[in-house]
Amino acid sequence: MQKPNINITVSCLALLLISSIGLASGAKNKLVDKVLDAERIRIDSLITVYWNEPVQSVTDTFCIRSAGSKHDFYSEGDYWWPNPENPDGPYIRKDGWSNPNNFSAHRHAMVKMSRMVGAFTSAYLLTGDEKYAAKAMDHLRAWFITDSTAMSPNMLYAQAINGLYTGRGIGLIDGLHLVEVARSASLLEQSKAVSDVEIVKLKKWFSDFLNWMQTHEYGKSEMSQTNNHGTCWAVQAAAFAQFTGNDSVTAFCANRYKTVFLPDQMNLDGSFPLELKRTKPYGYSLFNIDAMSVLVQILSSEENNYWNYETPDGKGMEQGLKFIYPYIVNKMDWPHQPDVLYWNNWPVRQPSLVLAALAFKNKNYFETWLKLESDPIEDEVQRNLVIRYPVLWISGKRKH
Repeated sequence: MQKPNINITVSCLALLLISSIGLASGAKNKLVDKVLDAERIRIDSLITVYWNEPVQSVTDTFCIRSAGSKHDFYSEGDYWWPNPENPDGPYIRKDGWSNPNNFSAHRHAMVKMSRMVGAFTSAYLLTGDEKYAAKAMDHLRAWFITDSTAMSPNMLYAQAINGLYTGRGIGLIDGLHLVEVARSASLLEQSKAVSDVEIVKLKKWFSDFLNWMQTHEYGKSEMSQTNNHGTCWAVQAAAFAQFTGNDSVTAFCANRYKTVFLPDQMNLDGSFPLELKRTKPYGYSLFNIDAMSVLVQILSSEENNYWNYETPDGKGMEQGLKFIYPYIVNKMDWPHQPDVLYWNNWPVRQPSLVLAALAFKNKNYFETWLKLESDPIEDEVQRNLVIRYPVLWISGKRKH
């Protein structure tokens, strides 16, 4: 089947111009047009690459070290290595240094699925062509609906450590790549390519996953983390709650942003002290401001615009962007230690830049974002991109 070219029609553009970032109702932000123009070209290129990619799921690979079944997501902690003094014993930690021999096939598969679903959903929004929605649904069915291939709605066996743990709470951060999947599913809800039964099943899967995040000791421990892990728990919870209509979880995440993340994670200058202590302070600072940006994007509405929220002492998203932005423009001015690995791979098109550009109508943020690499190939960079497709986040649900 030949892939049709993506051309944005006037009617399709009109569907995209109502932003969910707190713009006045009916107001037109010219930067939205510019983002859509840039993404149209990019998405067309990605669709060409993804069109004939096979549909795969978590069940296509299995690690014999996993304590779970073929349906259970499994990964191993990145910074854990064999002990030279005890090669057959438990692994030891080397912060910041990723072990390439640890099992990561499920993570790679989830990232790839997220990238493809996001690209196809973006193409559907830009064109209105149901063919793209159908492509996205092929992957969603395999991962979340079809019994023989679906992933279990938990991460009991993520970030395992050889000889120590069959899974850990911090493994939940691997599920960050489901955030844009849930967003895509919500945008596909009224597509003709999706049945009512399938929507019910998709929402049940994400509802079950969200319940696990709230009730299992791993989920609860990750929720209470004081650094980027706690932020990423809230990003996932808010995204899944939005898709499944769980208002209480949405409210919980909003409260946590205002009373925990800003007061406890951010310095008065907009930096994140706990991220600056790491061996990759630059990459982790980018990662956490990206995660917070996505969180406020999910939470914001015309009634409650969290982009503009500030604590009494002035901590907020605007201050966070003001801190990191000069070092995105010129990384060599970074006043802290360079990252021990992947220093040369950052920055890329950080989602915080484009979302903040739209929220604050800041042309400088947009122009900087546009100049950066849109689709990095380095695995470490790919896995640390919280979202990849702005089209999904500046548009509401399609109406037919």
